[in-house]
Amino acid sequence: MNEALSGPRSGRPSRGLVIGVAVGLALAGALVWRFGHSSSPGAKDANVPPLVTVVVPSYGNVTSTVSLTGEISARNDMPIGVEGDGGRIAAVLVEPGDRVRRGQVLARLNPLTAQSQVDSAAAALDELRANASAAQAEYVRAQGARDSFSAEEFERRRTLAVAAQAKVKAAEAQLAEANTRWQRTTVVAPSDGIVLTRAAEAGQIALPGTAPLFRLARDGEIEMRGQVAEQDVPRLRVGQTALVRLDGVAQPFKGKIWQIGAIIDAATRQGSVRIALPAADQNLRPGAFARAQIQAGATAGVVLPQTAVLSDEQGTYALIVGADDKVERRAVTVAGAHSEGLVVSGGLTGNERVVAIAGAFLRTGEQVQVAPGALASGGGDGGGKRSAAAAGANAAVGTP
Repeated sequence: MNEALSGPRSGRPSRGLVIGVAVGLALAGALVWRFGHSSSPGAKDANVPPLVTVVVPSYGNVTSTVSLTGEISARNDMPIGVEGDGGRIAAVLVEPGDRVRRGQVLARLNPLTAQSQVDSAAAALDELRANASAAQAEYVRAQGARDSFSAEEFERRRTLAVAAQAKVKAAEAQLAEANTRWQRTTVVAPSDGIVLTRAAEAGQIALPGTAPLFRLARDGEIEMRGQVAEQDVPRLRVGQTALVRLDGVAQPFKGKIWQIGAIIDAATRQGSVRIALPAADQNLRPGAFARAQIQAGATAGVVLPQTAVLSDEQGTYALIVGADDKVERRAVTVAGAHSEGLVVSGGLTGNERVVAIAGAFLRTGEQVQVAPGALASGGGDGGGKRSAAAAGANAAVGTP
């Protein structure tokens, strides 16, 4: 019985062994299929050159501009305060934004004390004038009857007349001083202009040497005071036109440079520029933030997107796609900035295909594939061309 049972089982393979071999063959086949198919796309992608977008610049005269920021200010900001002895403010007659004329009263102080001083000085002057008149009459009589008076009496009357006249002059000076103090109880505008600020309030004690009661823009003249980069200062001239823009105001304001700073700030490496603006517009309020663009002449060259111009330790350069679709390095000279990009004045002729963006990921001599429809970059007088900045925004480097 035992031999009959054991003989057949020893002649057949175990069921577990058969299942294990089958699973092993299945895994081996899956791995062969996996590696055989996954290596093919990688090899294919490695042989495809990068796809790049290029711009073809147009050589010509490029109008260069200088941009700067600053704030609106009064051209001549005049602080106005109390000139006399001071006192309590009795009335305020103007408000910020009012246009005033020279000599117009802005505020009045309490005039009681000053008025009493004027009245007292006037009364003293009248008394001294009467005394001087009497002394002068006595002296005249002495001159008419010289023989009736002794020399001492004649000299005494002459001295009294001269002294009385001197006292009159001193009293006149005191009255003039009292009148000046009385006039200073009214705060007046020293010139035509616009009231910028008002710190005066009725009942306030105003004293000389304290904070100004008013600030006045003399003659209503308004300007923009801005800071410009050191390298752009030599391109500016007095009389150049500037377009000034304010936040919230759609229409730009046209102004002219009337002053360029004589020094460069050592800390910021910037110079100052003052642009005269029309005073009649109510939107030009001192203290407002402003941006300006100044036309600084024309430069021969091309305009490239900022992303197309690179720099390293060897200098500034751009990457060119040659006739054989290989990347070439080209040294360029940047002459300034433009609203559409950078103005390149040297290194390009205007017929090259310039890599628009992500050129730092390419190598010199590398084979590339140019994307269909190269974009034209602005340059000089070439009209109807797509903006170089827009070209840079849509350019890309990648693989299909």
